[in-house]
Amino acid sequence: MRKLIAITQLSLDGVMQAPGGPDEDPRSNFTHGGWFMGFDDDAVPKAMDKLISGKFDLLLGRRTYDIFASYWPQHVDNPIGKAFGKVVKYVVTSRDNGLDWKTSVRVGGKAAEGVRKLKATKGPPLHVWGSSELLQTLIAAGLVDEYQFWVAPVVLGYGKRLFGPGAPPQKLELVDGKIGSGGVLVNTYRPAGPLPEDSNASPKSKRAAAKKPAKGKG
Repeated sequence: MRKLIAITQLSLDGVMQAPGGPDEDPRSNFTHGGWFMGFDDDAVPKAMDKLISGKFDLLLGRRTYDIFASYWPQHVDNPIGKAFGKVVKYVVTSRDNGLDWKTSVRVGGKAAEGVRKLKATKGPPLHVWGSSELLQTLIAAGLVDEYQFWVAPVVLGYGKRLFGPGAPPQKLELVDGKIGSGGVLVNTYRPAGPLPEDSNASPKSKRAAAKKPAKGKG
């Protein structure tokens, strides 16, 4: 079984949208594109070097794949571009066209089913970068084996969040943690099971909690 690792740049309030550039993902009028790039922090290149030095393949949503494919093939002199160019790029998409980056493979059909079958094959770990919409499906299906969060000391206030509304409640175990020179946290977590049920809660309230996230005030 192949391990699936989600590598995500996050703000302190959990936003993962468009960390790399102003035009990366402006949907829903998001105007903070490139917010992660302003942090000069030694933890980030160390974490990146460790990730790309080992064996891995990429698993990407279509939008993230298109962003990567438009940039990294022109930067093969960069260690990241060189590593990404060699690995297999699995793309969850309904479209066959446009997968021109070498060693790109389409994962069609229902996303969770296709990724579950992919995980059952032999091969190196699957690294998921960005791909916010795909991640919602993978999280809901319990297919993520490990999370690596690069948490920047910034609050954005709005934008796509990694754990969106309806994400299943679960415990995460911290298995590694580092803080960089610029305040970026590089933390690795693994799923550690569901939250314990409240023994005093009624069956009706348990069903309601399972259907929708709790809403608070303030």
